[in-house]
Amino acid sequence: MSAATYKWWVVGMLWLVCFFNYADRQSIFSVFPLLRTELRLSDLELGIAGASFMWVYALFGPVAGWLGDRFSRKRLILGALVFWSLATASTALAQNLWQLTLCRALGGLGEAFYFPASMSLIGDYHAVSTRSRAMSLHQSSVYAGTIAGGACSGWLAEHYGWRPMFGCFGFLGIALALLLWGWLREPVRGMSEEKPAAPPASAAQPITSVIGNLLSSRLVVLLILAFIGANFVAVVFLTWMPSYLYRTFGMNLSMAGWNATAYLQTASVLGVLTGGVLADWLSRRRRGARAFTQSIGLACGIPFLFLIGHARSASVLVAAMACFGYFKGLYDANIFASLYDVVDVKLRAAAAGLLNSLGWLGGGFAPVVVAAASARFGMSACLSATSGVYLCCSVLLAVAARAIEKSPLGPATAP
Repeated sequence: MSAATYKWWVVGMLWLVCFFNYADRQSIFSVFPLLRTELRLSDLELGIAGASFMWVYALFGPVAGWLGDRFSRKRLILGALVFWSLATASTALAQNLWQLTLCRALGGLGEAFYFPASMSLIGDYHAVSTRSRAMSLHQSSVYAGTIAGGACSGWLAEHYGWRPMFGCFGFLGIALALLLWGWLREPVRGMSEEKPAAPPASAAQPITSVIGNLLSSRLVVLLILAFIGANFVAVVFLTWMPSYLYRTFGMNLSMAGWNATAYLQTASVLGVLTGGVLADWLSRRRRGARAFTQSIGLACGIPFLFLIGHARSASVLVAAMACFGYFKGLYDANIFASLYDVVDVKLRAAAAGLLNSLGWLGGGFAPVVVAAASARFGMSACLSATSGVYLCCSVLLAVAARAIEKSPLGPATAP
């Protein structure tokens, strides 16, 4: 097989791994009603179990990136796949809250090692001419895995029980790792570059200095705060929407899992494509266009978020979720692109790691906060209240876009 062909096979193989990455993390939310009944858990306890994944995922993100620069990425990717698949399968043995929480936390630990290694590996196989297409194709697995994790886990649990469902997902992940071991090859680092890349600034600085340098920029802080808020809202819907549809509209588990993910995630694909094209077009005309595009996306999603909590029919709710998903995509398309507008090129990897870690750390509080608030105000009110979070994030991004437009030329955090 030629090198030109194999580099696209690499994207396909990693697409399958990432598919299970998101399917496994989403699968638990569709069976919350069964876990609540069988393990006698409250919504708050279910929220803690769901959040444990995100907290551990965020905590180990920087460590995973550090190891990905120093060890075989193939082994890290496939080793992580086996590890989180075992954690997923072990969930089938959980008998109480702490066991369930431990399994979810271990799943977060394993999955934290996937993205830093896989993005680095794709970057070495694909030069600038094909890198964006390769990473965009890979990104589609995120949405596909989320839909499959929501819908398939609900169907399997409904017909065979939630314990066999976790075992099935775990077994398939381990089988995939064994299948790919002989096919996935570790590339030479930097082989797609025309000339060897200079060592990143973070390699010569302590991690504390790198983080301090980034956080000294007001623009970086604004973008991180907006990401934390937007991720908080996204996690609310990933965690609680299947249960909300099951309880409020009487859907069975498979239908609740499907309706909670399919339309929103599919619309997000369209929004991501639109957001990328729109931001690139606007960037030719004004600075700060990417942050401005993000602000517009969040602002347009506000009325649909508010409507979701007040919808009295499933069809209206699903339509509102699809519209919310589309405008969410406008934001998602430019998460890292807008960050790269304001940081020095030598700090991009460190900036992306910091953004991702803090975003998921903040998002990890969403399941618990909403569970506690819904006990007093109801889930419908909590879902609508997320529109207020979007409003705050939209304002932050508008301020950032204006500041970028007025700032001197050059990245804001250059040493």
